[in-house]
Order: sequence, then C-alpha cells, then structure tokens
Amino acid sequence: MTEDTRLPIAQAGRSWSWLRGQLATRPGLVTVTPLVGIVSAVSALAPIVILGRLVDEVVASAPAGRIVMVVVLVMIAAIVNGVFAGLMAYLVAKLGEGVVADLREHVVGRVLTLPTRTVERAGRGDVLSRISDDVSQVTRAVTGVLPAVVNAALLIAVSVVTMYGIDWRLGIAGCLALPLYVTALRWYLPRSGPLYAAERAAMGDRSQALISNIQGARTVRAYRREDDAIATVETESERARDFSIATFTLLTRFVGKENRAELVGLTIILCTGFFLVRGDSVSLGAVTAATLMFHRLFNPLGTMLFLFDDIQSAGASLNRLVGVADMASTRSEGTDAQPRDATVELSDVTFAYATGGDVLHGVTMTVPAGQTLAVVGSTGAGKTTAALLAAGSLEPDSGSVTLGGMPLRDLGPDRLRRHVAILSQDVHVSAGPLADDLRLANADADDTDLWDALGRVRAADWVRALPDGLDTRIGENGHPLSASQGQQLALARLVLSDPPVAILDEATAEAGSSGARMLEEAAAAATEGRTTVIVAHRLTQAASADTIVVLEHGRVVESGTHSDLVTADGRYARLWSAWAGTTDAE
Repeated sequence: MTEDTRLPIAQAGRSWSWLRGQLATRPGLVTVTPLVGIVSAVSALAPIVILGRLVDEVVASAPAGRIVMVVVLVMIAAIVNGVFAGLMAYLVAKLGEGVVADLREHVVGRVLTLPTRTVERAGRGDVLSRISDDVSQVTRAVTGVLPAVVNAALLIAVSVVTMYGIDWRLGIAGCLALPLYVTALRWYLPRSGPLYAAERAAMGDRSQALISNIQGARTVRAYRREDDAIATVETESERARDFSIATFTLLTRFVGKENRAELVGLTIILCTGFFLVRGDSVSLGAVTAATLMFHRLFNPLGTMLFLFDDIQSAGASLNRLVGVADMASTRSEGTDAQPRDATVELSDVTFAYATGGDVLHGVTMTVPAGQTLAVVGSTGAGKTTAALLAAGSLEPDSGSVTLGGMPLRDLGPDRLRRHVAILSQDVHVSAGPLADDLRLANADADDTDLWDALGRVRAADWVRALPDGLDTRIGENGHPLSASQGQQLALARLVLSDPPVAILDEATAEAGSSGARMLEEAAAAATEGRTTVIVAHRLTQAASADTIVVLEHGRVVESGTHSDLVTADGRYARLWSAWAGTTDAE
C-alpha cells in the first residue's frame, strides 16, 4: 500500500488543535481536574517535608510529643493523598473518555459515509485498523496512561517548586540536571514520532494482508496460492514486528540517557547540601528533605519515561483518527425537491473501481414506476455494480442515475434510503429479539405490523414455532436461523420500511433448490407494487420480470421481455436453455 492510497493522517499540530477544541467544550472538568491534581501532589510531598522537619527535631533532641505529632501529620497527608489521587484519576479518565467517545463516534460515522472507492483504494485493513486498533490504543492511553502521566507531571512541577521553597540554592542544584533531561528528550522526540507513525501504518498493512487473504480464502485455495498468501502475511507481519522492535530499542536508549541525568542530579544536590550544612547555611533536615524530594522525582520521571512508548503510540493513533474525522464529506445534503414518481433510469452510465478498469460502459436502462426489471449475465458482467448505482450506493463516473427525473445524489443520504432500499445475499441479522431486528426498518411498527410483514413474506409460521415467537433472541449466541430464514427477515424489513423502490442483489441466491420457489414468492410479495431491480441468480426470477436486461462485459447486449428474448435466440436464450436443462435435471 502506498502513501497516496491510505486514508489521510493529520499532523500533530492539527490533532492538538482538535483536542483543544474538545477540551474547550468541557470547561468544568478542565478547571477542576488540575486543582485536584495539585492537592494530590502537595499531599504526596508533604511527608518528605515533614520528614526533614523530623530530622531537625531529632538533632535538636526535641521531646517525644513533637515526634508523635510529626507521625500524625504524615498519616493525615497520606490519607489526603489517597483520596485526592483517586479523585484525580477518576476525573482524568472521565474527561479523556468523553473526548475519546466523541472521537470514536465521529470517526465511525465518517467511515460509514466514505465513498466506496475511497475505502477500496485505502484497503479495508487501513479502515478497520483505525476504528479498532487505533481507537483501542487511544482508549487505553486515556484510561491507563493519561491519569498516571498527569499525576507525574503535577508531582514533578510541585517538587521543583518545593525544593526552591526549602532553599533556593538546593533548588538550583536540583535543576542543574534539567538540561540533561531536556537534551535526552530533544534527542528522542524527533526520532520517535515518525517511527511510531510508521509502526501504526505497518499494522494497518498487516491487517489488510490478513483480511484480504481470509476473505479470499476459497479463491486462494482454488488456485493453490496458499504459499504466496502466507508469504504476504508473513512479510507484513515482519515489517510490523521490526518497527515494534525499533521503537522499543529507541525507548531503551532514551531511558539510559534519563538514568544518567538522574545520577548527575543526585550527585550535584548531595555535594551542594554537604557544603551548605558544613557552612551552617541550611539545616541537615532541609538537605535531607531536598535530597529525598529529588530522589522522589525518580518515580514520576520514570513513569513518564516508561509510559512515553504508549504516549507516542497513542499520539500516532490520534493523528490517524483525526485524519479520518477531518475528511471532507463528498455527500450532497440534498434538496427539497421530490421525485415525480418511482421511475428509475440509468442513462449512458460508466463506472470503474479504483482497483481495476471500467466495469460498465455506457449502460442505459429504465424501470418504469411499479414495474420489475431483471439484470442477468455471467459472473463479472457488471450486474451488482449496476444495482449499486441504481440504489445510490455508488456514483457513476459519467452519465446519470435518476429517480423520477431527479438525480439520486440530490435526494441526500437520509431521503435516499426512504425512497430506495437494497437487499443483498449477505443478510445481516442483529443480535437480540427478533422483533427488534424487524423494527430496524420501522421503529414505530407494533406487533400487528410485524406479523403482517412476516405473513406477507411467508415467514409467520416458522416465527410462531420459535420458542418465544417475536421475542426469541436471534443472531450471535441466539436461536440459529437458516440462510433462507435470514433472507425472509430481510424481506420483511423491506415491507416494513415500505420504500417505493427496491433493489434485490441476488437476495434469494443462498436458498437451496427446495426453498428457492418459496423465497422467490416471498420476494415477489415483498416487492409487489414497487419499482424493482433484481440481479437474478435464478432465471425463474428473470422470467417473471416485466423487462430483462442482459449484461456482458459491462455492456447491455439485449433487453426485452422473457418471451421476446427467448424468441430472439440470443445470449439470454442460451442462458435460459442451460438453466431450463439444469432445472429439468434437478
């Protein structure tokens, strides 16, 4: 996959701008969360300051009562820290989860409206890796990494301020190590950003290789290309693995540089403290507190370092998600005009997929309102493409597709689906009660409407025989349905949605010979009175259509009624003869 075929990736600056915009919509949480974090950081460092005071009390031979008081103060500080640390983690997670939820919904919504060509050009692996892997990566960072990083950052800031409060010279001594930390960070960031972005892209390519070979498993086996398919997956997996190793190696070198900065800083502050105590400039307790304070920084700094891997990876994922979210919509919002009737017309239509040459060449077909047109032809003739164009799922490269004289894109996506419904042989059955699956088409339908629709498509008898009737759970982990039953439910949804135009793309192809006639009758009943385009898998459907169009190599080679085409003794007549012979044999 090349850079120009993948979906866009936002620049870091754009992702930060998007994130700031999201945070601006949540001013309450953005204000309260840092304040709670500061209280948590102060209460975490209070025991160290108190411990320094304890050292001075012991050196001064203070009474036991003061020492007990110090212990009580340490306990109180620990309790306060526990409460506020937990509260801050909750607030950070709530804030982050809200932002991620909005991003997830926006990205998924955008992906669902992407033009088919865009998805094909990018590859389904790139699309799926963004709405699954990248969303998961950002979610993990928000729920697990972000609270720890925010806590660590506030702890570092409060520690530095406190060290200056103890003694400005000790504060300066502690800060002398900061240039080493900054140098290490400046070395790491320019190298890590592109590397993590490349790693996420490699993971998308790996997903694409897996998906394409799994979906085409039958074809791969038929042509005995298993070794080539495995080699492709192996190559992409190795690329993803190599990038993961490279990112971890880079992080390890970064941690080594940070450890060197810790050693230098601790040495400086100990030496400075020694000379200050020797000169009676500060107390031993102050030096003890400052030293422990600096040592206390090792944990938050280490937290940020070891989590920087997740931070960078989440940042790369965020860039990929924002890139999709920012994609401009190519869909028309439609106009207020209404089609004059339910006539569907394709006029001189051409179409080509991004991955190949032209599929349709100047195709013209008209389906008068209320009539049925069947599209037949050999595999690869362009039948499904023509059906998708008639349904508005694809847009032609040239020519026009109209409904009642109105271009389909002028209807807008919402109105389009109220006017045109498409059913394919790949039927989706939602997990849950059967009634809920049917109400996907019409949320206001009552049980009487559901039974009427089921009766119309010859499904009422077997639905009544289910354990709980309409309330029977179907789909994943539910009552199993046959392919024919699933298609009957899809036809029932068509009846409930009641569009004036129905497109059936081999919607009865999965039925065996025994159930074919029943399913064809159900389809005919469901589409009665509607303008219907049928991609006919079984020529008995074509024979009953008002008009038949024969496609070959993306061109209309014949059109007419069944009897006219059989009499013409052309391509359709040969198809019918072969079909009739097979039917007789059955």
